[in-house]
Amino acid sequence: MRNRPVWILFFTLVVVMLGFGIVIPILPFYVTQFGGGGSAMGGLMAIYGVMQFVFAPIWGSLSDRIGRKPILMVGVLGNAIAQVLYGFSTQLWMLFAARALAGILSSATLPTAMAYIGDSTEESERGGKMGMVGAAMGLGMVVGPGLGGWMAHLSLSAPFFLAAGLSFLALIMVFLLLPESHTPSQVQTAQAKPSRMRLLLKALKSPIGMLFFLSFLISFGLTNFEGIFGLYAQLRYDFTPAQVGSVLTFIGLISAIVQGALTGPATRRWGEVTIVRVALLSSALGFGLMLLAQNFLQVFLASGYFVLSNAMLNPSVAALVSKRTSEEQGFTMGLNNSFLSLGRIAGPLWAGLVFDMRIFLPYLTGAVIMVIGFLFSLSIPSESPRQLSLSNTSSTENMRRELP
Repeated sequence: MRNRPVWILFFTLVVVMLGFGIVIPILPFYVTQFGGGGSAMGGLMAIYGVMQFVFAPIWGSLSDRIGRKPILMVGVLGNAIAQVLYGFSTQLWMLFAARALAGILSSATLPTAMAYIGDSTEESERGGKMGMVGAAMGLGMVVGPGLGGWMAHLSLSAPFFLAAGLSFLALIMVFLLLPESHTPSQVQTAQAKPSRMRLLLKALKSPIGMLFFLSFLISFGLTNFEGIFGLYAQLRYDFTPAQVGSVLTFIGLISAIVQGALTGPATRRWGEVTIVRVALLSSALGFGLMLLAQNFLQVFLASGYFVLSNAMLNPSVAALVSKRTSEEQGFTMGLNNSFLSLGRIAGPLWAGLVFDMRIFLPYLTGAVIMVIGFLFSLSIPSESPRQLSLSNTSSTENMRRELP
């Protein structure tokens, strides 16, 4: 029962990311059906990230003021409404409206879920719980595109109504089963805090400002890999859509497994800073292996190695942000999510731009970005072995006290 809130959050984030992933294989057909082209497709992909970038810190800050649970419910309900609007869309502007609404409202879920974990877990467990959040997102992104493509044979709108139904189920679970993690005294303290702009400037100037920039670099590098993969594989290797889909599904599965099962033990053993540094160097090598791959098996293995290296980065950085913030958890995690969103906007745009110059450049520049991130991470102070030992000891003692 102690982990029930984490599993409710896990299911909720799977559902939200399922809604995001379901759109991917269907949206091009909607766009062409409504008379749109490449620019419309690009705009639809970008508007979601832009809305997340703007609104995630606002929702996170509101969760500090009024509690985590109501903001989570707003995010899940907003996701359900957006899916229904997708399903009923008959014109291009309606798609844009649904996509923008999804970005505005569903952006409440991730930072609030991370802040909830920050409220309710020991520091030694935080990396593992953040990993479960990442695993939920990865699982939703694995299941979503496949489910959307399969159900589109029934009708283009069917996957959206399924996603809406699951969102309403998640909303009921949050309402009935999820306890509030933000106590009344914490809410009062948050209400007495300075203005959002002052907190923003203070956070950016503080040591965690470096972590926000690192979150941007990591997100930029990852979406630089994913955003152009299908086109890269088609032009260089003559991959079929089924082959591209199988690689992306494999990437999502590896990411979910690593984040859900390995991040916690690894961060408890070596600390988040060490994991981040090693993962950045390994990710740079993964980009290089993609450039060397010559056939389907080699691409499969290279992409698997890349995501194996990359999967621990976001939850480890998120755990560091949560541990080291001196301000409100919700506001800080929302700000961190905004930097992730900014990376998700800039990464694919950059990859597409340099891809048109030369198809190798997205992965070459991706490797450089990861190396820059590694050099940048050297300025982040590590936890000492004694701190890690004390943290693990504290966690063990807490577990012993809970045993009958």
